[in-house]
Amino acid sequence: MLIKIASAKCVGIEALPVIVEVNVANGIGIHLVGLADVAVKESLLRTVTALQAIGLRVPGKKIVINLAPADIHKKGSGYDLPIALGIIAASQQMEMKDLDKYVITGELGLDGTVRYVPGALPISEMANRDGYKACILPYDSAIETACFDTGTVYGVHTLKDVLAILCQREGCDSLIMREGSVAVTSDSGENAGWQAMDFSEIVGQEVAKRGLEIAASGGHNAIMVGPPGSGKSSLAKALCGIMPPMSSEEALQTCKIYSVAGRGLPSHVNSFTRPFRAPHTTTSVPALVGGGSDCITPGEISLAHNGILFLDEFCEMPKKTMEVLRGPLEEHRIILSRLRTKVEYPANFTLIAATNPCPCGYFGEGDRCTCSVGQRKSYLAKLSGPLMDRIDIQLWLHSVDTKKLMNTAEKEESSSTVSARVMRTREIQRKRFRNDGIFCNAQMNNRLMKKYCPLDSQCREFLDRICERMGLSARACMKIVKLSRTIADMDLSDDIRIEHLSEAVSYRFLDRSDV
Repeated sequence: MLIKIASAKCVGIEALPVIVEVNVANGIGIHLVGLADVAVKESLLRTVTALQAIGLRVPGKKIVINLAPADIHKKGSGYDLPIALGIIAASQQMEMKDLDKYVITGELGLDGTVRYVPGALPISEMANRDGYKACILPYDSAIETACFDTGTVYGVHTLKDVLAILCQREGCDSLIMREGSVAVTSDSGENAGWQAMDFSEIVGQEVAKRGLEIAASGGHNAIMVGPPGSGKSSLAKALCGIMPPMSSEEALQTCKIYSVAGRGLPSHVNSFTRPFRAPHTTTSVPALVGGGSDCITPGEISLAHNGILFLDEFCEMPKKTMEVLRGPLEEHRIILSRLRTKVEYPANFTLIAATNPCPCGYFGEGDRCTCSVGQRKSYLAKLSGPLMDRIDIQLWLHSVDTKKLMNTAEKEESSSTVSARVMRTREIQRKRFRNDGIFCNAQMNNRLMKKYCPLDSQCREFLDRICERMGLSARACMKIVKLSRTIADMDLSDDIRIEHLSEAVSYRFLDRSDV
């Protein structure tokens, strides 16, 4: 008897249908075909033991299991559950109605428990899109779908739960995942148990705070250069507190990446707070951009999608690691190619980098610097021109006066106050780009810039003169115009004026040859 069960595999953040075909006929032996990897082949042992654990049997006949389409590699342990159900149905041990109307995936334990598999969000989205009745997933995977409208999703703990659903027994509605039915606290990354620093806790650095407010308002990349202890890391962490919450569309994109990566949902998903990733200086290229030989997983730049990627001690990173950021910063995506696989992940993040101005860290702080001119230039030379072209805001920080640190009477502006201004500016951009498929000024292409960033003759003349004097590239010139558009939005100005261009230009000091 031939049985077909729908399952799925993830390629990037999209799920592709996989049909598990099980046929039981006269003969002997169990045969698994369909370009399966070792984890899938081992599923036969898990499946046989799990069936015996719940009182079912594997028929002593010839069992042929095919994973279609047969020309696509199948990886992972998610096919355990559909294979087990196929054997049960094909051997007629149980009658399961509408078996072909469900998308089913999950790993089986030897005692019949159903364990977590990655990719629940894309799989449930595919099932809903293709018109399946429901999706049956392990409970720990199904909770990833509870915050989103991806159709009916059952979260099961054991193989017996799955059989109860398919045999249409009473009481199975309690297994359906609904919004608010679970508390999502599954993130194991930097966001777990982490809270953003408040701007009011950071003394001084008004220029840097202004620059980061502009970065948050328009989604611009920024780099902070300053001595140790000047507050670079604190400012980067405080930036999370003023970033606007993600829209439901952005949150779905981000959570699909975490789901495919097998990290569960970010702990902050219920509040739609943007992700904050801060990999260490020694992070490798595959860890940063994604990779792997057998299974291409998303890297830090994709986990920071729609959020912040903070790279501290930027100039201490290997040159190769720094330069791989060029493409993602420009294209807002990363394409990872291997011999037989090509996967695309979104990578639309806000880069916040921090570095010392020289090896000793104290250049510009009186006579404290012990580095030679050659050492200092060699240190900052790691910030290549193509990479700096892609960073909109360049901020130079100085050490804070210790007298200000002890002055408790002086009040600093809180993150909530700054956030209100950022939200107002983002709302302007949301209305502006509602039909263009983007969310902020930093994402504008040349066509949209011509439409939304017109310059009068006086502004064009000023910009041409500045670009010629500083020797800026065309890309850097476009960055200045985008930054000016954000500053104008913050001023509630419909037009870009010279003062807006002037402030935008002031954030490009690293392009000058005398630095």
